Order: sequence, then structure tokens, then C-alpha cells
Amino acid sequence: MTGGMRGGSVSAAVRTAGGTMSADNYAYDQGNAGGRLNDMQRLLIEQKITNQMPNVAVAYLLWFFLWPFGAHRFYLGRTGSGIAFVVLSITLVGLIVTGIWAFVDLFLIPGIVRERVEVLRSQFTLQALANG
Repeated sequence: MTGGMRGGSVSAAVRTAGGTMSADNYAYDQGNAGGRLNDMQRLLIEQKITNQMPNVAVAYLLWFFLWPFGAHRFYLGRTGSGIAFVVLSITLVGLIVTGIWAFVDLFLIPGIVRERVEVLRSQFTLQALANG
């Protein structure tokens, strides 16, 4: 049978502006057009996440020492609830409320950090896909 192969990979050459490459490599490099990232782009995204993600230990230190001011909330990017912490801490009743809220945050901090990492990953992935 001419004109095709069954069960095998076709290793044709494709001419590009940069020279000639195999059809498999060309398809991989053109993967961004289909919404896929190559290994280098994925590695760059993970490096950016590592550099910009909040540190759980720092968040807990801020929680422990500065909980009435909601410093851990500001650090984790939750500015609105951080402002609520500060405003509520002005009164005695508000201080009790923020104390309970801070205790709950003791268990929520790791999840907030994970959520922040996923938001960063989505942002960086969309940027990489847009830049092609």
C-alpha cells in the first residue's frame, strides 16, 4: 500500500524559517497553537511560581505575632479580610471576633497558600499561551 503507514510514526521533514526539523518536533513546537506548553515553558512557569508564592512559615509567623492586624491575610493576598481584621480589632467585641477568626485561620492558611499557587499557575500559563 503506498502513501501511508499503519501503526508507525511518520518521520517526515518540515521546512521552517529556522531550517529543517522532523515533523514530530515541528508538531511539538507548534503545540502552543493548540493550547499546549513545551517543557521549557512549564519549567519557567514553575520557577516563577516558586519565586512568587507565599511561604507558609512566614504566614504562620505573621499570624502568631500580628493576628490583631490581619498581617497574615495581607501577606496571603486577602486584602479585604485583612482590612476587616484591622477595623474589627478597634473594639473589644471586634477583638474577640478577630481572635476566633484568627484561630480558624490557623487551619485555613495552607489552603489559602495552595489557592494562591493555583491562581499564579493559571496566570503564568495564560501569559505563556498568549505569548506563544
